[in-house]
Formats: sequence, C-alpha cells, structure tokens
Amino acid sequence: MSTASKRYPLILYTHTINRWWPELALLGLALFGLAWAIYLWHMETWRWLTIANLGGVILICAMLLYGFRNYAHIQLFAHHFRLVTPFLRLNVSYQRVRRTTTVLIYSIFPPKSVSGWDRELLAPLSSKTAILVELNGYPVSPILLRLLLSPYFFKDKTPHFVFLVEDWMGLSTDLESYRLAIQKTTPTTSVLNQSILNRLPYK
Repeated sequence: MSTASKRYPLILYTHTINRWWPELALLGLALFGLAWAIYLWHMETWRWLTIANLGGVILICAMLLYGFRNYAHIQLFAHHFRLVTPFLRLNVSYQRVRRTTTVLIYSIFPPKSVSGWDRELLAPLSSKTAILVELNGYPVSPILLRLLLSPYFFKDKTPHFVFLVEDWMGLSTDLESYRLAIQKTTPTTSVLNQSILNRLPYK
C-alpha cells in the first residue's frame, strides 16, 4: 500500500471560493476603471492613485482566493488521514475511526434548518453525497475544531466529520481499506492477553 494517496479537495471550500473570487476580481477591475476615468478628468493625483491601489489590493485577494480554491482537502496515509483547511492541519489516526457511511447533504442539513446566506450556499450541494466518518473521539478539543471548521463538518455533537468531496466513492473505498489494514495489523486485547499468559512460567 502506498505511503500517501491522492488528495480529495473539499467541495464546500471550493464552492465558497468560486463564488467569491470572480466578484472580487470584477470589483478590482471596476476600481481600476474608475481610477483611469478620474485620471483622464485631470483630478487630484491622490484620488486616482488611492482608488487604483485599492483596486490592486482587491485583485490580489481575488487571485489568492483563486489559487487556494482547491487547497482544503483530505489526504490518506498509511496510519492516518490528514484534514487540511486554510486554518487547520489535523492528522486523525485510523484507530479513532469507528465506521464510515455515505449520506446525502439534504438529509443531514435540511434546507428548512438552514437560513439566509447559508441556505443559498448549500442549495447547489444539497443533492450531493458526503462521507460521514464516525470517531471514537477527536484528536483535539471539539471546541477548537468547531471554531476553526465550517459548521457543515458536523451534523450533531457526537465525534465525527462530514466530508463533502467530488470523488466520494474513491474516498470511502480508500478510507475503509486503510482502516481495515490497520485493524488487521493491530493485535486485539484478547490476543495481547493470551501472549502475556503464554510467557508466564508454569507453576
């Protein structure tokens, strides 16, 4: 089995950034156009320079967003999977994984339970399939995780993650393969106890 598998980009981040970067780019270009118009009108230099600089900053932000649109991802390794987002880089051992199942986004986040901007954000994703990874426990504080991750990584307060990726079948298959491989190579408690008893001298 390879040391690391391919990366699975997290659709939620990609979808959000894809909505924002074109609008920021248009705003930056519009400010450049306004600065050019002010320059042609022979108004004070500081006016068009200020607007042009603001437009440049916004364009740079738009390009950074475009470059990072596929940055958030899941990557599987031999003994753990890695969750990477703009604000978090977390390794989770397969020994923490109880099971993985597939769920539809609208079944765990019904449209009626989501309001405002979030409903508009989730609407195009509601029919997609996500991977629900149930855990024995989080490797770090759940308070920290809920602070640094989108609320749509969690369906309730039990230890788990909801991963929305395009290739959900590939991620589900790879997760189970790695998890089962770890189970086969990790001795159970009964086997360990039997091994210790076998080493005891007979009376």
